[in-house]
Amino acid sequence: MEDLYDEFGNYIGEADSDEEQNEQVPEAFKFDEAFDDEEEEEDVNDQQLMEVDDGPSNAVILHEDKQYYPSAQQLYGTDVETMVQEEDAQPLSEPIIAPVQQKKFAIAETELPPVHFSREFMSDLLNFPDQIRNVAVVGHLHHGKTAFMDMLVRQTHDLTERLEKRIGKRKEEQLRYTDVHFLERERGLSVKSAPMSLVLQGTKGKSHLLNIIDTPGHVNFVDEVAASVRLADGVVLVVDVVEGVQANTEQIIKHAVLEDIPMTLVVNKMDRLILELKLPPNDAYFKLKHVIEEINTVIENVLPGQGERRRLSPEKGNVAFASSSMNWCFTLQSFARMYADTYPRLDSTEFAARLWGDIFYNPRSRKFTRKGVEENSKRAFVKFVLEPIYKLYSHTLSESPEDLKETLASVGVHLKPSQLKSDAKELLNLVCEQFFGPPSGFVDMAVQHIPSPVEGAQRMLERYYTGPLDSKVASSMAACDQDGPLVVHVTKLFSTTDATGFYSFGRILSGTARPGQQVRVLGEGYTPEDEEDMVVATISDTWIAETCYNIPTDGVPAGNWVLLGGVDNSIVKTATLVPLKLEEDEEPYIFQPIKHMTESVFKVAVEPVNPSELPKMLDGLRKINKSYPLISTKVEESGEHIVLGTGELYMDCVLHDLRRLYSEMEIKVSDPVTRFCETVVETSAIMCYSITPNKKNKITMIAEPLDEGIAEDIESGRVSIKDPIRKVARFFEDNYDWDKLAARSIWAFGPDEMGPNILQDDTLPSQVNKQLLGTVRDSITQGFSWGTREGPLCEEPIRNTKFRLTDVSLAEQAIYRGGGQIIPTARRAVYSSFLMASPRLMEPIYSCTMTGPADAVASVYTVLSRRRGHVLSDGPIAGTPLYSVRGLIPVIDSFGFETDLRIHTQGQASVNLAFDKWSVVPGDPLDRDVKLKPLEQAGAMATARDFVLKTRRRKGLAEDVTVSKFLEPELWKGLKESGVLDS
Repeated sequence: MEDLYDEFGNYIGEADSDEEQNEQVPEAFKFDEAFDDEEEEEDVNDQQLMEVDDGPSNAVILHEDKQYYPSAQQLYGTDVETMVQEEDAQPLSEPIIAPVQQKKFAIAETELPPVHFSREFMSDLLNFPDQIRNVAVVGHLHHGKTAFMDMLVRQTHDLTERLEKRIGKRKEEQLRYTDVHFLERERGLSVKSAPMSLVLQGTKGKSHLLNIIDTPGHVNFVDEVAASVRLADGVVLVVDVVEGVQANTEQIIKHAVLEDIPMTLVVNKMDRLILELKLPPNDAYFKLKHVIEEINTVIENVLPGQGERRRLSPEKGNVAFASSSMNWCFTLQSFARMYADTYPRLDSTEFAARLWGDIFYNPRSRKFTRKGVEENSKRAFVKFVLEPIYKLYSHTLSESPEDLKETLASVGVHLKPSQLKSDAKELLNLVCEQFFGPPSGFVDMAVQHIPSPVEGAQRMLERYYTGPLDSKVASSMAACDQDGPLVVHVTKLFSTTDATGFYSFGRILSGTARPGQQVRVLGEGYTPEDEEDMVVATISDTWIAETCYNIPTDGVPAGNWVLLGGVDNSIVKTATLVPLKLEEDEEPYIFQPIKHMTESVFKVAVEPVNPSELPKMLDGLRKINKSYPLISTKVEESGEHIVLGTGELYMDCVLHDLRRLYSEMEIKVSDPVTRFCETVVETSAIMCYSITPNKKNKITMIAEPLDEGIAEDIESGRVSIKDPIRKVARFFEDNYDWDKLAARSIWAFGPDEMGPNILQDDTLPSQVNKQLLGTVRDSITQGFSWGTREGPLCEEPIRNTKFRLTDVSLAEQAIYRGGGQIIPTARRAVYSSFLMASPRLMEPIYSCTMTGPADAVASVYTVLSRRRGHVLSDGPIAGTPLYSVRGLIPVIDSFGFETDLRIHTQGQASVNLAFDKWSVVPGDPLDRDVKLKPLEQAGAMATARDFVLKTRRRKGLAEDVTVSKFLEPELWKGLKESGVLDS
């Protein structure tokens, strides 16, 4: 048979006819005809759908008939976010649509943690101000404030499950419940204040609501302390018994005394006396007494004569002894009650009165006497308090589990066999917890010695409220009336966990804060006359602040602290919230801004690495300004963005938050510098006058230095320009021997109400029309404020200078002596008289406190002398192997000082740098004979000139200061000819 296919597989045979083919198909494979017809129809339809019109290829297609690809929105629907990207417009490392990231910068509880009290009971307690205490826990760095808070948290929160999960090293770690910022955990120190509201019981079993705020202890973060103390009715000062009174402790005591805040003391880390210093009980008593007396001495030095009223002493009940790491705390009264529980016939109050001071117990006669009469007589505190604690520690650490079981049973402590075999620290913890019980002594101390919100409201109104105290609003605040008009004093803004917004933290003085309320937010610049610093906002949420978590509520009444949502937009530092309308159309008034214990003198300039990210950085700077109470940001004329803080660690935390939390960008930071002040050391050589541009008015002034101490008195608020003129005059007459006329002719303090300069009217009624002068008083004061805010040397504030107005000639017509003529002329008069009075530059000085071993003292002397600093005093800390050295160092020379000293002492010394005072820089800043060489340190007497020139260059000002710029041409010419001016 012939092949039907060729070698390539092509069919070459003859095709059969259709009929033949049909005949060959078996019956089984024939389709149903009807079905076949349907299939054909469908095929035809499909073909029609698939076919494109066979139009000519060159046909013109109208625009509206053109068919494009469907858009992404049509394809995926309107609820899907779509992005159209050009090819290669985005790097491969980045996804076209990035996943949504949940940012978290702080530790927060996912749910409300279990507590040992009823939260309903706690919300009921909010309505009883008598049972509430608002307390700030303050003290020096690492003296145990956060650990003390942990003790109270463990007492009230059920954290056993969480603590049992800890293994290895983490088991030994401190709980740090109130340190929520990741930076705080990494560095092991508190950076922000942390509020908590806890229900605690006193020794009699009565419950009280304690609103406690834990504050940072580092000397750089005292601004947080000042903001927290403003809301509290009393402070609990925590002091490490070994280190005693440190730099920050002293600063805080001084602030508390000047603000008239009741103070209680917790002498912490008592176990260090036993375990580290190994002091015998008798010596331990003297160490404790020394620490308490040290604190009382500081109090007495702040306000001589008032020390006795504020005295801290264990027998008064305002001193507690604690070891926060071992979870125990007692006062003499609570310790006496422990004895009374064992010996029911004992009167605990009488016994407690004999447990401190030179009262001895004679064992044979069993009597208390002022002197040790018998051979084995001991001080009552040593015999009944210290010796039992020492014995408890020594038996627990040294005895075998079997013997220890019997010993502990004799003092009512019963542990499981497994607990008796645990390691030393854990065993001590368990024993102390059972022996001492809950910290009810501390609760009693807080309740007795810290006033309730009702009692504390009067002090807040008298000291901080700017409005009249006889108004309805004031009386409602004084009574803590929860049905009165809402008044909230906000002093702190807390960042949300994702750092996108802020919650406002404040104290409710009157009324009840509820979600949905509309309020007026009055800023620090608000006055009834100038309502510019005011916005209307709606409270979105009200919470009880608990640091790690917030308890939402439907309302918080007067006397409590509250965390508010929705009102933070216009608040920068502090604010006062009031209703939209007060009863009887009363004017709302604000609470004064916070007086801080230190000043921001540490200065850096920042700019974004990528210039297009400038708006992002500015937004970050705004948020930084809200987050830190004492930070200030400004833009120099040169365009530099300046950030001012208190010190190196402070600035480090600020820049970390700017880079990571609020901006998420890279920024360039300049080398740190400091801010300066300008002053005079002599009286103006001549009377300097300035003539207005219209040649119709003439102002003559003299500048001279102020008496030492006046600037500090004005800044601390001891004298206020708002006081009646008689009161201000009396202050200067009594304290500085000013004559009556001079004292009564003070016009203003400058550059603001608490500025360290004085403007005085020294004109005589016989020479000047006083009535006419009164019409331009505000304009001259304005010119004085403007001039003292930016001095002529390098546009830094003027300080410690008195400007005397000696003569003023004015145009008769009011139109010729308007503000536009007088203000700049007064400023020129300020500048010219200033430059003719031997101007000098002032720089800020840090006080430096070092604590460390004896061999570290020499290093302090070496490092300080290299940096223009010097030592004031050094000596041992009583009862310890440590030494304390105090000295002074200029801020501009302090950068890197701490690191330098730690390298010198192999990390043994701890240093604190706190702003102390302003000091005149050696040398004349206007001396043109001084030759400054680049990259060489200026000589001692050329320092001022060096600082002025470099500051002017940095600010983009002209190279040198010219007196002729501010003097009138004819006056300048006359002085030049007479030889008064050499240049």
